[in-house]
Amino acid sequence: MNGKKILFVSSELVPYLPENEVSLMSYETPRMVNSNGGQIRIFMPRYGNINERRHQLHEVIRLSGMNLVINDMDMPLIIKVASIPKERIQVYFIDNEEYFKRKATFTDENGTLFPDNDERAIFFAKGVVETVKKLNWSPDIIHVHGWMASLLPLYLKKLYADEPLFAESKIVTSVYGRSFEGELDEKMMSKIAFDGIPEEAISLLEKPTYNNLLKVAVDSSDAVILAAEELPEDLQEHIDKLDKPVLPYVSLQEFEEAYADFYTSKVLNATVK
Repeated sequence: MNGKKILFVSSELVPYLPENEVSLMSYETPRMVNSNGGQIRIFMPRYGNINERRHQLHEVIRLSGMNLVINDMDMPLIIKVASIPKERIQVYFIDNEEYFKRKATFTDENGTLFPDNDERAIFFAKGVVETVKKLNWSPDIIHVHGWMASLLPLYLKKLYADEPLFAESKIVTSVYGRSFEGELDEKMMSKIAFDGIPEEAISLLEKPTYNNLLKVAVDSSDAVILAAEELPEDLQEHIDKLDKPVLPYVSLQEFEEAYADFYTSKVLNATVK
């Protein structure tokens, strides 16, 4: 991993959110790359339940101030940053008052999905790309964790296909068993199509379930990591049909060598499609 640049984009990350399979691996994977001589950047949403004072988040003025168009609306992009002290790892936070101020991640106090989760995912994907462009940082690998980040592969391969900064980047999506019940907004497909993304690339999102979101993500990825022992059956069947490198599930105790080898021997050598 020495000198390789890896961009990690995640829905959740410890220590900023409670520990679960997504937030823990989203921390452990960049920590492993960092300790093996790789260069990393981490992005996650700045949910309102992240304690900014405790974690010492601060706005990066030179990266903030851009407007992103989401479904024909101008939404201001705010970038904040913090460091994970014991690892000397910096984390960038994608923020917007409308989408991320509420004191929760994905659902309200009754466990109901926020009705604008689809727009939050679109904003997050576009916000990450635009910020990395401002940083002028060209990653060798882009590793996606969690469903809120799952539109990033699609946007990179379709909307930003001609962006030279990502021309050589290989996209890896980790697929987790941690999902959500129900569906996102029924107009999600048309909101993504508004960005000029062809409908045949997002036809699965006519029914925007967790499984279909992840199918769209892996279809636009160059490699896939199975990050749970068991996945929903139809999602597993979809992955099994892919003609691209897939790393079977490995436990947290054994992942370091397996992930490093997968990055080096499979991902970096994968044919970009």
